[in-house]
Amino acid sequence: MANASSVARPAVLSDLIPGTRVRDVALVVGGAALTGLAAQLSFPMWPVPVTGQTFAVLLVGATLGMGRAALSMALYMAVGIAGVPWFAEGASGFGGPTFGYVVGFIAAAAVVGKLAERGGDRTVARTVGTMVLGNLVIYAFGLPVLMATLGLGLGKALAVGVIPFLVGDAIKIAVAAGLLPAAWKLARR
Repeated sequence: MANASSVARPAVLSDLIPGTRVRDVALVVGGAALTGLAAQLSFPMWPVPVTGQTFAVLLVGATLGMGRAALSMALYMAVGIAGVPWFAEGASGFGGPTFGYVVGFIAAAAVVGKLAERGGDRTVARTVGTMVLGNLVIYAFGLPVLMATLGLGLGKALAVGVIPFLVGDAIKIAVAAGLLPAAWKLARR
């Protein structure tokens, strides 16, 4: 008979779903599909469109945890490279000025997932910090590729690849900071 201290606490929200391998596969595929769908919520801007992708990436990271979230984003990237048109604006394939952001999704999902496993999504303040860090990781991968593919200097790359997205990112972070801690509170009932 297990005592209360030997019962494993869920590390992330998806751990509340019963199951093992089949559940994990479904979560990884579902996270990739959610990101692909969110990418279609797109408002054209040059050279980087405003999309729902980053919100999906960060939510997938927080809800799936490091390993499953990184696999989910790797699947998203691999399927997009293979030709499924589910990158921003229905794009697919390898390369281009926004591809660094897609690569950054894997790292950001892993970082956010690891922080969520350590409670980084349990309070509003922690969620904000977790999501800000996740966004910074995405920019850290996306900006150098944007600069290299378009021949932009740092100032111009920041002007077209970061600054226009800060308000939207702040809104996405605020939504996540409301959703994730609330989900944990509901789960504890």
